Amino acid sequence: MKFPSFRIGWRRKARVPLEAVPRGKGAGDTMHFRLLLAAACFVLVYGAIITRLAQMGFAKPLETAALGSAQSAVSAARPDITDRNGEILATDIKFASLYAEPRRVVDPDEATEALATVFPELGTDAVRQKLASKQGFVWLKREITPTQQEAVHALGIPGISFLTENKRFYPSGRAVGFVVGHVNVDNQGIAGIEKYVDDQWLRDLQRLGMTSGNLEPIRLSIDLRIQQVLHDEMTAAMQRYTAKSASGVVMNVKTGEVLGMTSQPDYDPNNPVEALDPDRMNRASSAVYEMGSTFKLFATSMALDSGKVKLTDSFDATQSLNIGGFTIHDFHGKHRVLTVPEIFIYSSNVGTGREALRVGAAGQQEFLKRVGLMDKVPTELPEVARPILPKRWSDLVTVTVSFGHGMSVSPLATAMAACAVMNGGTLLPPTFFPRTEDQAKLVGKRVMKQSTSDQMRYLMRLNVVAPGGSGKSANIPGYRVGGKTGTAEKVVNGRYSANKRFNAFVATFPIDDPKYLVLITLDEPNPERPGLPATAGMNAAPTAANVIGRIAPMLDVEPRFDNVDLPLLAAY
Repeated sequence: MKFPSFRIGWRRKARVPLEAVPRGKGAGDTMHFRLLLAAACFVLVYGAIITRLAQMGFAKPLETAALGSAQSAVSAARPDITDRNGEILATDIKFASLYAEPRRVVDPDEATEALATVFPELGTDAVRQKLASKQGFVWLKREITPTQQEAVHALGIPGISFLTENKRFYPSGRAVGFVVGHVNVDNQGIAGIEKYVDDQWLRDLQRLGMTSGNLEPIRLSIDLRIQQVLHDEMTAAMQRYTAKSASGVVMNVKTGEVLGMTSQPDYDPNNPVEALDPDRMNRASSAVYEMGSTFKLFATSMALDSGKVKLTDSFDATQSLNIGGFTIHDFHGKHRVLTVPEIFIYSSNVGTGREALRVGAAGQQEFLKRVGLMDKVPTELPEVARPILPKRWSDLVTVTVSFGHGMSVSPLATAMAACAVMNGGTLLPPTFFPRTEDQAKLVGKRVMKQSTSDQMRYLMRLNVVAPGGSGKSANIPGYRVGGKTGTAEKVVNGRYSANKRFNAFVATFPIDDPKYLVLITLDEPNPERPGLPATAGMNAAPTAANVIGRIAPMLDVEPRFDNVDLPLLAAY
């Protein structure tokens, strides 16, 4: 069978010029626009990717930023605090602290168990959860010892490391606690001068990152030698008289500088958790008391300065004073007419009350306001209490306040006002920083006549050297001490108790030209031996004598052994 044959022929297509192809109107413009739009999209997408890569390259990882923040916080230094002679009271030392970067911890369970071999308290579920989290930084243990640091380092746990931080150290410990204060775990001042410095300027410098270098030491008015003596004697007195608490203040009457201040029970600023105990408060400045007969120093000053009472005047103390439905007694009444000096040295409540009534309630309030006893003490220490004043100032209040009842003030306030009485009549705000006499003149305020101060120095010395004077147990041969006792009955269940007392003694020396003042307080002291009274003359006054006897040589006060007191006694 034959199949038909076919011939396939190929024909070349003719080329048609592009220009001859028909197009729609605007087709070329549309294509051009699409090309530009696609190019712009590529630029934007890749530009965003490049920008993000650059940001990630320059930015710190989250955990690194958190670590840097922690490092900055703990590396902030504090200036040393020194006493007036350059002795270190507070300084920074370096400690290692343990931290973790949970994102770098490989096995949280294993890490927790390993850490517990060095720090058993870290072997908890809470720590395990921290290490299993995605946080960049967490503290594990602050202020560890070199031995502990070495032990943790030997474990070789990924994501666990150390930061070196500053820790505050107080070489004198308890002796300076209530003045210098203390810091928290982040080295921030939270009490005493440490807090004052932070509030004034240091916190602002730390925020600006300007405290990493060496800072100039802060010099206080405190004399560490005097501070140690005061602390020792107040500790001993509290034990000797089994008192509930005690406090002491030493001031320069010409400048207002606080040379020493302490309170018992105290605390160790190196272990600031002790300060949380409510019983461990600074009773010298942040507690207020009815100061008892030490207020007769101010009542007598007020009477003399008013011009309504003269040193040669006498007042009837033959009987008790009945006023406002109450009867005012003398503790050791003489039951006779007493001169102003006798009222002072015998500490007569009746005589002092009559002096105050002659001045009047308005005059008394004005005087107490003038000497700073009705306001908060203006000083650098943050822990300062306001006085508790009578709500209504009747004649009865005028009498009771004159001998230190019915009005409560801090021992520091009492010392401030007493300095004004002794230094010639100039009220100086107490300071914990050095102040010269010339600087004191710029901040001082005259509150009484020079003649009033002269007469009060006479009475203060008379009270120590005259027979029957309440301050005779503070007489130290050679140092010419003047002083005034105060034995105040405490209020128990709304009534004054004859068995619980707050005792005080304010002393100044050398009395002919006073330079220094010592105030001692004892809360609820007991007799040193059975059969002895527990009055201020038997405990606060001898404690003040012990302090003065030890610090006077340190203060370059030269003893005098002449018979300069004979004319004084003869005039009396």
